[in-house]
Amino acid sequence: MGELITIALAWLAYGALHSLAASLRVKGWVARHYPTFLPAYRLAYNLIATVLLLPPLALTWRLRGPLLWDVPAPVEWAGALLAVGGFAVSLRWYDGATFLGLRQWRDRVGPDAEAEAFTLSPLHRHVRHPWYTLGLLFLWTRDMDAAWLVTAASLTLYLVVGSRLEENKLIARYGEAYRRYRGQVPAFLPWPGRSLSPRQAKALEALARQSPAGMDHR
Repeated sequence: MGELITIALAWLAYGALHSLAASLRVKGWVARHYPTFLPAYRLAYNLIATVLLLPPLALTWRLRGPLLWDVPAPVEWAGALLAVGGFAVSLRWYDGATFLGLRQWRDRVGPDAEAEAFTLSPLHRHVRHPWYTLGLLFLWTRDMDAAWLVTAASLTLYLVVGSRLEENKLIARYGEAYRRYRGQVPAFLPWPGRSLSPRQAKALEALARQSPAGMDHR
């Protein structure tokens, strides 16, 4: 049991550091005290977040034990293919250079100075956080032992909490458009009658363009 608690604590520490570094408060502190670092902030944030994934993943792998239940191979492969394929398709609607922080670093601007326009991809018309949905699909269609179960549960909790924090910033940036979007579309699981038509999505995008694209991150 102690080993499983260690896994949970490792993921808790990762989630706390990840959310703290993404917060407007920390970005504002960096802007005031280390303004020359701001262009590299998002790039460094992504690199550090990737590296910090390794310890809890390695711990989970090292402590794997007897299966609690196994998932049929077709389901496991389908989950992996849908997750990876959905992610690859979704990249068409993202500005990869801005998301990674390469554009900010190249143009010597702050981490959010080139905020992306509010764009609702086909996936976003059905769930507000399609990448999280795809991640959850991958997590929960694996053979499950105690270590992986703790990891899956910890990451699911983090995605739920992290999405709430993220949406607070999105509301501040896109205003009423995102409030309406959040009221109409579920967060992770598609639900009948709670999707947007292409016309409704375009209307919300137009409304978002009427809101300030930037915000004071201090």
